[in-house]
Amino acid sequence: MRTVKGRTDHIIVVGAGLSGLAAALHLAGRGRRVTVLERESVPGGRAGRFDRDGYLFDTGPTVLTMPDIVEATLAAVGDSLAERVPLVRVEPAYRAEFADGSGLAVHSDGEAMAAEVERFAGPTEAAGYLRLRAWLHSLYRVQLDRFIAANLDSPLTMVTPELARLAALGGFRRLETAIGRFLTDERLRRVFTFQSLYAGTSPQRALALYAVIAYMDTVSGVYFPSGGMRALPDGLAAAAENAGVRFHYCTRVTALERNGGRVRAVCTAAGERLPCDAVVLTTELPVSYCLLGRTPRRPLPLRAAPSAVVLHVAARRRWPDVGHHTLLFGEAWADTFRRLIVDGELMHDPSLLVTRPTATDPRLAPEGDDVLSVLAPVPNLRRAPIDWEREGPGYAEQIARVVEKRLLPGLRDAIGFTHVLTPKEWAESDMVAGTPFSLAHTFGQTGPFRPSNLPRGVDNAVLAGGSTVPGVGVPTALLSGKLAADRITGLPVRSPGRGTTVISHEWL
Repeated sequence: MRTVKGRTDHIIVVGAGLSGLAAALHLAGRGRRVTVLERESVPGGRAGRFDRDGYLFDTGPTVLTMPDIVEATLAAVGDSLAERVPLVRVEPAYRAEFADGSGLAVHSDGEAMAAEVERFAGPTEAAGYLRLRAWLHSLYRVQLDRFIAANLDSPLTMVTPELARLAALGGFRRLETAIGRFLTDERLRRVFTFQSLYAGTSPQRALALYAVIAYMDTVSGVYFPSGGMRALPDGLAAAAENAGVRFHYCTRVTALERNGGRVRAVCTAAGERLPCDAVVLTTELPVSYCLLGRTPRRPLPLRAAPSAVVLHVAARRRWPDVGHHTLLFGEAWADTFRRLIVDGELMHDPSLLVTRPTATDPRLAPEGDDVLSVLAPVPNLRRAPIDWEREGPGYAEQIARVVEKRLLPGLRDAIGFTHVLTPKEWAESDMVAGTPFSLAHTFGQTGPFRPSNLPRGVDNAVLAGGSTVPGVGVPTALLSGKLAADRITGLPVRSPGRGTTVISHEWL
């Protein structure tokens, strides 16, 4: 594994998003002095927040999976999940509602889900689900340590026995084909393949290895922090501060001062010059490359994932029978992905994710009211340069009508106010092509083919975040921060009875 060269005593992390916080925690736990610079007034990055009149909205991720990765991140400084970020298991993880009027609860418990599948589609499909669940377990075990949570310097580093096992499991087939080996009911196949949209591609084109995303929520389980998703970055930041990490909020980085191939200092908009031995950049990829003064050459241009319009609603009533997460599937399916990804068109029959966090934590809204978020996938700005300032309000109204008709009767009359995020707002936050889902996980943008977290030409700069390895999502953002720390310190090992030690990078 390649690592940065020279001294690494003081590290500056640019950005207090999840990847930056994870990098800071792992570096502090390995004895480095760490300073975090964040342009906003609070930590979180993509895991943002919007508060008004007692309604508390999470404007970023709404689904938290793999709490063991959060636990490992906090454990880097001897802290714990229970201490910093109390979690509630969301059960069922989702409720899936289909255009034909059918629906099922998506449980992460195997027995409960098998029983639900049998009720929904019969015993043959229930047996297929159990085989699918076992396959997802195997797929995840093979991928995690060797491919997802590992720094890969070249495609040759993938040539291992685990790669052969991944191929034998069918990881390089198409996702929809692989899921179809276990489930014949088209509605059930949607439940275990819609996650490919988060990876920026369709179930018909995505590699089956991305079924690990379905493992994370439909098998491992979905959780929610007490106080909202914002409690995750708040808890990580508090643990980092307790471990000696210094945070500078409302601080915009404008330049990196270099001497030859080394970054010597970070410069801010306020005129500060902060010396460092190495830097971790968690800024959006074009911003990082601009700061570094170089953009790596690639044989093919990078492809961004689809974007989203998110309608946040302060509702002056409650729908107590509606759960935390509801998937509203439209009748169209393959056509929906073609429109979004290939044609650059809006969905004519939208599939939506409706989140009602007050189902789990009523304190997020005034008593008797609800906080709601509706996510509608849309093309990114490169695929469809839509004037969202003009089109956004009308599209949000269209989304609200669909949700009112299919899930939340009386919604529009109950709206106190709305907060709408479109590709325009994502682009204003420097997100590539106006998408919060960053770069698509095509084969050519996966693993060692994804933009490297150790850019060549700079000896002591490392990247972290969704645009680099391992990719997009809360668990992967945390892993990205750890991988960045590994690039700086070398690989950590656990010494029996003596805590964590680090293999010096000079030995690698």
